[in-house]
Amino acid sequence: MRGSGEPAYNRVIMKNGNKQTVRIALAVVVIVSAISYLAVTGVEANKSYYVTIQELQSMGNKAYTRNLRVAGSVEPGSIVRDGAHAQFTLVELDRKLKVAYTGDEPPPDTFKDNSQALAIGTFGRDGVFHATQLQAKCASKYAPAQPGQAKPGGTQTAAVTAPADTAGNR
Repeated sequence: MRGSGEPAYNRVIMKNGNKQTVRIALAVVVIVSAISYLAVTGVEANKSYYVTIQELQSMGNKAYTRNLRVAGSVEPGSIVRDGAHAQFTLVELDRKLKVAYTGDEPPPDTFKDNSQALAIGTFGRDGVFHATQLQAKCASKYAPAQPGQAKPGGTQTAAVTAPADTAGNR
């Protein structure tokens, strides 16, 4: 008992308990640090910036090091399909961008001339956008018809009205 007033076995238990607490705290810090590092680097690797064709062409060297998303209209007659791959040109206002799509899946069915397309990938030093993902909206299939325009198939829509109630029943 050497002057402390506590039995010797209590001091040994408290000393071992403090060591174990420090070990657990250290393990928790290491695990939380590792998870935080993986989360931050994973987000950075998957981040893609949306840019217009004009912004892409004026980015300089930054354009070659980032994952990007570029949208535009598919130029009519520019689509060249090769199995699951495709080459085409996106147009936005007066700017054009050549795109080489080499994704795992073939381009979607809605990917046609004049359709709106979103290409996700990287810009190469060859001036071609190398897309690994491709999304497309239908050109005009679901757009409302302009006033006075006939629907495909040559039919006009007609207003349907209920027959007049001549018997006075309401």
